Amino acid sequence: MSKRLQVVMEESEYEAFERRAGELGLTLSEWVRQALREAERRLSTGDVATKLAAIDAAASHPCPVPAVEIDQMLAEIEAGYLRG
Repeated sequence: MSKRLQVVMEESEYEAFERRAGELGLTLSEWVRQALREAERRLSTGDVATKLAAIDAAASHPCPVPAVEIDQMLAEIEAGYLRG
């Protein structure tokens, strides 16, 4: 089910947004929907301290790295692609 959103703004701002949408080949409505989705994605969720603690915990785990050269590793990866 669709819902309607009404936003009040200055006429000059409306016209600028309409122009920008047109430059992108979008209707103003679609441009606004995309802008709102992007704004939602950019909003941080969760506590920063909790996120940093999770990163610290992950970084504390031992991560063995094979004692091989990068060229050998890449060759092994490529060989895996060719087998699969």
